[in-house]
This record gives sequence, C-alpha cells and structure tokens, in this order.
Amino acid sequence: MSRVLYRVGRFAARRPWTVIGVWAVVAVLVVGASGAFGQKLQDSFVVPGLDSTQATRLLTDAQSDSGGLTAQVVLTPLDDGTFFESADARAALAEVQAGVADLPKVLGTTDPAGALAAGPKAAIASGSVSSDGRVAVIRVQYPVVEELDVGDLDTLKQLGASAQQDSPLQVELSGELFFAFEEAPTGVGEMIGLVVAVIVLLVAFGSFIAMGLPIAMALFGLGLGISSMSLITYLVDIPSFAPQMAAMVGLGVGIDYALFLVTRHREYLAQGLSVEESAGRAVATAGQAVVFAGGAVVIAILGLAVAGIPFLTAAGIAISVIVLIMVVAAVTLLPALLGVAGTRINRHGLRRKPAPGRLTASVGWLRWGRHVSTNAWAYAVGATVCLLALTAPVLDLRLGFPDEGALPDTRTERRAYDLVADGFGPGSNGPLVIAVDVSNDPSVVDPLVSAVMADEGIAAVGPQQVNTEVGVATLIATPTTAPQDETTLDTITRLRAEVFPRVLDGSPARAHIGGQTAIWADMGDKVGDRLPVFIGAVIALSFLLLVLAFRSVLVPLKAALLNLLSVGAAYGVLVAVFQWGWGMGLIGLESTVPIISFIPLLMFAILFGLSMDYEVFLLSRIREHFRISGDNEASVIGGIASTARVITSAALIMISVFLGFVLGEDPAVKMMGLGLATAILIDATIVRMILVPATMTLMGDANWWLPGWLDRLLPTIDTDGWAGLPDPGLEPDPQPAQHEGALV
Repeated sequence: MSRVLYRVGRFAARRPWTVIGVWAVVAVLVVGASGAFGQKLQDSFVVPGLDSTQATRLLTDAQSDSGGLTAQVVLTPLDDGTFFESADARAALAEVQAGVADLPKVLGTTDPAGALAAGPKAAIASGSVSSDGRVAVIRVQYPVVEELDVGDLDTLKQLGASAQQDSPLQVELSGELFFAFEEAPTGVGEMIGLVVAVIVLLVAFGSFIAMGLPIAMALFGLGLGISSMSLITYLVDIPSFAPQMAAMVGLGVGIDYALFLVTRHREYLAQGLSVEESAGRAVATAGQAVVFAGGAVVIAILGLAVAGIPFLTAAGIAISVIVLIMVVAAVTLLPALLGVAGTRINRHGLRRKPAPGRLTASVGWLRWGRHVSTNAWAYAVGATVCLLALTAPVLDLRLGFPDEGALPDTRTERRAYDLVADGFGPGSNGPLVIAVDVSNDPSVVDPLVSAVMADEGIAAVGPQQVNTEVGVATLIATPTTAPQDETTLDTITRLRAEVFPRVLDGSPARAHIGGQTAIWADMGDKVGDRLPVFIGAVIALSFLLLVLAFRSVLVPLKAALLNLLSVGAAYGVLVAVFQWGWGMGLIGLESTVPIISFIPLLMFAILFGLSMDYEVFLLSRIREHFRISGDNEASVIGGIASTARVITSAALIMISVFLGFVLGEDPAVKMMGLGLATAILIDATIVRMILVPATMTLMGDANWWLPGWLDRLLPTIDTDGWAGLPDPGLEPDPQPAQHEGALV
C-alpha cells in the first residue's frame, strides 16, 4: 500500500491543478445533483419488534389519527383573567382554533372554544381547558411522519407568530411535530471549532500557509459530504440530525488527518527533500496511517448496524461517508495543495523557517516519555484508577429521552410545556397511546379502560375510539408524571407486565402502548439489550484491523481495553453532569435529564473510531523506531517524543469542535458535544500520553509478539510506509529523541 500511496502523493504534488480540477468537477456534479435531484432527509424512529412499533402498526391499519404526529397550540390570557370570564379571550381562542384547523395536512383538532361555549364544567370535562380556566390547549393531529416535512412545521410556526400579534393571548407551540422537524441552529459549533483550529495550527506550524491547508481541505470535504446526503437518501433514509453529527465528526477528523500529513511533509522538507518527493513520502507514511485510522473509524461507526436500530444505522452510513471523503481528500487533494504551496509552505508565518535537519522530536515530550517509562508501574496504576473513578457513575446510567421541559425558556416548546404542566399536570405533555387488537374480542375495551384508570401512575383516560371494521380500539392515557421521569417508564412497564395480562388473560385481544414516550422507553430497552453485542462486534473488528496493521496480538488487545476505559469515563461524565446535575449550569442545562437512548451507541462508535486514530498514529511511529533500533523502551520514548505534540494539537482541535456544540440549546446536541469532547481529552492525555507508554514499557518486547502460525497467515503490510520506496539518501532517524528541535 505504501508504494501506491507514494505514487499517488507524488503525482498529486507534480500535477496539482489536474487533481484539484478533478475534485472541483466532482464537487460541482455532487452539489448540482443534490440541488436538482436530492431528496429531503427523513426521520423515522420505527424500530422493528418493539411494543410501541406494534402499537403504531395497529393504529396505522385502523387509519387512526392517533398513529400520526401531534402538535399543541397552548394559549393563556396575557392578563390575570381566565377564559371563563373573558369574552375577548374566548373570541381570540376561537379565531386561532379555526386557523389551525385550516392548515394543510391537519387531520383534526380538539375544540376548547366549543367546550367553553357550553360552560366552565363542560370545558374542564373536555380536557382542553384547565380547571382554573387559565390555560387552553388545541391539540393538533397530523398524519404519519412520512407524509410530512419541515414545511408543515414552518406553516404552524407562522400561524403562531401571526396569532400572537395584537392578541389578548399568549400563544405557544410544542409537540411531536417539533421533535420530528425542528432543526437545531447550525454554524456556531463549527465556527468555534474552526477559530480554535486556526489558532492551534498557526501556533503548531508557525505559518499561515501551512495552517490554511488543513482548514481548506476539511471545509471542502465537509461541504461535499453534506451535499451528498440528499443523494444517499435514494439508498437509505438519512435522519435529519445526521448532517450535524457528521459535521461534528467530519470537521474534526478532516483537520486531524491533514495535520498529520502536513507535519510529515514539513519534516521531509526540512531534511532536504524536494516538494514532490516530500509529499509522496508523507502520503506513503502518515497517509497510510490515515487510511488505517479512517478505516477504524468507518468500521466502528458502521458497527451501529449490529444494534438493529435502522435510523442509527442510516446515521452511521452518513457519518462514514464524510469520513471516507476526508481520507480520500487527505491522500489526494492535500498533496496537490502541498504541490501548489511548494517551498512557500513555511513563509508568512510567526517564526523563521526551520533550518534543514532531522527535527522530529520535542525535547519536552522526550523528557515526559522518559519520566513515564521510568515510573511505568506508578503511572499505569494511577491512570487506571483515575479512569475507573470517572467510569463509576455509569452504574447509575438511565436511558430515556429529555422532554421539552429540558429546553431553555427562550424556546416556545419550553413555554408551552410549562403552561400545560401547570394547567393540566406534567403527564399531559406525554400521553400514552394504547392500541388494542379487539378483532376477536371487543368486550375487553371497557374492562381495560377501568383497569388502566385504576393504575396509580395514570391520571386520566380519554374516551376510547373503536374501529369495528379492522378491530382496533384506541385509548389515550395521561400519566401522573412527566415524560422523562423514571416513574413514567415504570408505569409503562407495569401496564404491559401486570395490567394488560390481568385484563386480557384468556382473551385473544392484545394491547400495545405507543406514543413518543413509549417509543423512547422501548428504544432505551433495545439499546440496553444490544449494547454489549455492539461493543463486542466493534472491538473484534478493530482488533483484527490492528493485528493486521501492526502484526501484534498484545498491542491491539491493549488498545481495545484502553479505548474502553476512555469511552467508559466519558459515559461516567455524562451521567454526572446530565443525570446528577454536576456543573449543568456551566453548559446551560435547565434541569437534569436521562441519557438519550441512542447516545451511548453513537458515542461508542464515534469515540472508539477516533481513539483508534491516535492509537494508529502513535503506534506507527513507535513501530517505525522499533524496527530500526530493536529497543522497545527507546522506541516508546521516541514515538511519544515525535508524535505527542501533533496528537495533542489534533486533540485540542477536535475538543474545540465538539465543545462548540455544547453551546446549542438542544440537550441531545449538548450531550454528544460534551461526551465526545470529554472522551477525546481523556484519550489524548491520560490514555495516549500516560497509559500507552507506561503499559508498553511494562510489556517490553512482548508488545510485538505474534504466533508463528498467525504470522504466516497474515499479509505483510508496511504501516511505516518505508518498504519499497526509492532511497532518497535519507533514512528514518534511529534516535529521533536526541534532537533538540521540533517542527510541531
């Protein structure tokens, strides 16, 4: 592979405008096709086999309105009056209600205005006006999500804004329609990450030109990848949150990959190689590490398919596409940009061009590597205890989904949530939709309604709807507690495990619980069941990849265990912040929330892949030194000295990109941003700079042990990138740690 990459790198540097032109044509074609033929991203949270999925299927078969999405228009008088007393408030309510009913695709609404016309008692009994007359709710029924798009949400928002003008009412909006189509503001996280990346690269390289190349490549790859998603939807439904997640990962890995390549290129230039030869060797060495690291990321993310959750698999495909684009761009587009920059890459900087020589090691990191190696046992034990302490909160991990009460009060969904909770009780924000197959026994409906109403976790049950043609009854049950409360999940479990079997014992009828609250509860259970299988599959595939790359058994095994520790520590921090509330005010979190069901899966896939990035880059250098010197301890020290500054710079960029997303309003985005940033910080410091050198020093030459039979079976892959390359008169420095300078 190194020879192929060497030729690719040399060609790109020798014919830069040809390569750049090809990329430009591809970009024009993709962006043009996306604009002309691209499909809208689709959110479908249906997971086969779940009880809530069966409920949705029954409701769909019955053509029940309850099978689709809902929204709420929540109204309250701006003064201290009530709907019971104010004719103006009632008139304004009726006008808003009529406007909502006339919106496109609205199947129906509740009728608080009509209920109020019949008097306060009738209004309260309808469930659409609070007992104190202060809050009225227009519940809006839409069809299933596949028949809707973001335009339907925009239309509802426009009506809410116009209804608020010169009205005696406060008008707020919320509901499932917002969850399905509300897009978090983009650009803030990416901009913060870019600003920090510019600063870090400028300090690391000391040159504006060298700094600009990774930024340019990453932005180009990101734009191309995001544009391609509307075309990928022809093959698989990409969820609407995928572009933001992909941008978070793609921007980080793109800049990181380019950083490693530009660093190697400048090292070779400093040794006196020509631009063309330097670019070729940079791609053959660091570029090969990029290919393996990118492969590890893609394998880990595509491992989401093992979880059996379709929308997560689709999100993993979208993220993997961007990572692959970044890898290909790093070994083709970047060397072309290096060819255009030529020897000017070190100009226009903060310091003078480095003098020619083998400047590959950092003195500070050299001393640190020696210090850790000398005290290997102390650091290995201490760092492991530290990571286990950070991981400990995982024992209290609770999967679920934050309700709209976790949003800031600047959002209309949060204000609507608070009004509904105050007026009707917290459970009104997350009703349970019970679908009953009564095709063979319609007599169970009334006993079932009575049993559900008698449950301690249920506040009320609305009038049942029965479709006799298809034999499906629909009940709307309101819990006594908020959607995200653990008590609500206990109520769902109790209804399924105790109430339904007791009533339906001996009957062919079957009851299932649907609705958004039940869907996320079921998804949490699904994740809990599949997480061990998923983790095992990702570890196994990554282990095989590293065995193939480094021809060792212990090094890949150690990498898998250390990566597990860093991911576990990140999980623990999420539990401490989001569930326990430690420092939640620092990230703008309004209240404690459960860990979102799919976050552990998505985080593990991304973090395990990114951890492998740094592992591959570090081990490639350590192995390079070991093959030359044969001294394990000196090779570990040399590898740390020659890569630590690059790895920490790359990690700082990645952390900044991820932390930028913590500033968003959505708890899900905050959770992903904080979790990823924490894991990268832990991985690049405690794991990569302490545990790796300490454990590799303790294992000695056993690091590179490989059974003879396995050695004969494995193909030979030169991860260092030197095998088969023409001799430029220079060889890798056998003792890089002796040099006092540093390029990065």
